[in-house]
Amino acid sequence: MSTKTRFGDFSISPGEVKLTPAQVRTDLLSGLTVALALVPEAVAFAFVAGVHPLVGLYAAFMVGLITAVFGGRPGMISGATGALAVVMVALVAQHGVEYLFATVVLMGLLQIFAGVMQWGKFIRLVPHPVMLGFVNGLAIVIFLAQLTQFKVPGTVEAAGHGAGGGEWLSGVALVMMLGLVGLTMLITWLAPRVTRLIPAPLAGIGIVAAIVIGFGLDVPRVGDLASIEGGLPTFHIPSVPLNWETFEIILPYAVILAAIGLIESLLTLNLVGDLTKQRGGASQECIAQGLANTATGFFGGMGGCAMIGQSMINVKSGGRTRIAGISAALFLLAFILIGSSVIELIPLAALVGVMFMVVIGTFAWNSFKILRKVPLMDAFVIILVTVVTVMEDLAVAVVVGVIVSALAYAWNNARRIHAKSYVTPEGARVYQVQGPLFFGSASGFIEMFDLESDPSEVIVDFADSRVVDQSALQAIEAVAAKYEELGKRVQLRHLTRDCHRLLTTAGHLMVDSDDDPDYEIATDYGVRTGILDGH
Repeated sequence: MSTKTRFGDFSISPGEVKLTPAQVRTDLLSGLTVALALVPEAVAFAFVAGVHPLVGLYAAFMVGLITAVFGGRPGMISGATGALAVVMVALVAQHGVEYLFATVVLMGLLQIFAGVMQWGKFIRLVPHPVMLGFVNGLAIVIFLAQLTQFKVPGTVEAAGHGAGGGEWLSGVALVMMLGLVGLTMLITWLAPRVTRLIPAPLAGIGIVAAIVIGFGLDVPRVGDLASIEGGLPTFHIPSVPLNWETFEIILPYAVILAAIGLIESLLTLNLVGDLTKQRGGASQECIAQGLANTATGFFGGMGGCAMIGQSMINVKSGGRTRIAGISAALFLLAFILIGSSVIELIPLAALVGVMFMVVIGTFAWNSFKILRKVPLMDAFVIILVTVVTVMEDLAVAVVVGVIVSALAYAWNNARRIHAKSYVTPEGARVYQVQGPLFFGSASGFIEMFDLESDPSEVIVDFADSRVVDQSALQAIEAVAAKYEELGKRVQLRHLTRDCHRLLTTAGHLMVDSDDDPDYEIATDYGVRTGILDGH
């Protein structure tokens, strides 16, 4: 039995999956697997942002825990992410880590505001081609991020920045690394065919780690990145001046981080929902992300958002309830407090192998077939979003994809405007406008009329059209003015109530609002130099 409370779009639900002992065990093991995969990611992203590894680990713990409890969909995993880290590095380099903490607090408050205003619902405007490009681009980004583990971890900076330093493995070390990665992938693929008692990624990590530790193989391990040992995160107010200058410094970064975090989280929300067949709330997720980041900023964390890679690990491992996300955060905290010496022995190859399997499972391979079947513009958007995600970041890619899709939609609708015309027995020319009249079709609308040849009485019928915006009003006025110059009279017919409101509000045309009460249409309104006369 499930209970649900609701505040607007905010809901708290135990989830649609029944909590049986078997499901709880699966969620706990899945949480352990996710926690193991979170460690190198959090450390690496902390280095990217230019902060101490514990700043990334604390963010992974706190953001993961709070969003697991209050998030919009069970099964999602949140933590420190590279998409946010690349924005933070400039702030940290110029102003220091305390300004980062203040920025994360403001970022969280902005996300809470977005959730309260229910702006999360606008994620519905993201077209399916953009979603495909997002998934493919992020899969490539996850793959490229793992390549940094194939470098000699001579310094923690080199391990964190990847291409920014460190030499590539070679010879026996490279062969051994590749062999262990391949073995992990093979075990992960075979494990579900043998038993489902243990999540396949956890089996891969455990077996490969046992082989490396048992035989004392000299391969890169988690401890080579940095020590993850630490204490409990402690509350402290960011040490920054509380003045307008500080606000001017942190606001631009906070807005960008809040937008990136929400876009990635909401897209991951939809993706996880498609996989688990569970419902969730976009506004609830916005509020949960905001609460998590606000708290994290006060506890020395770098902030975060949903992580598609770790979310896929959780889903593929059978994690379906909030217990999985909560346990992942608590296991991560346990690693920091008491288990660092053990976790640091785990070979990076095992974690890389698991992430490579995530890449294979995340990438939409059917998109290669789709590209040949969908309209050319949709195929272009898929490729565009994929490329921009890899070259720039997720937020830019999604915005670019939505803009291109919207422009393509507007262009297609602009081409739909046309009119059928005929002459009435009384000698009036009737234009039956078909298609939406808006900024994209306004020019085409004006060009439809044969001003010189038309008779003195012209009727424009909008029964099959719709006046949408200010550009449409200007187009109607322009046509009326041109006919007026030629001494001809124009009548407008079948304007809907919506059109009336637009015309009246704009103040350009005076409208008699005595509409037909049954059919909600206005009939026979004449236009003379911008004034509609009842007719």
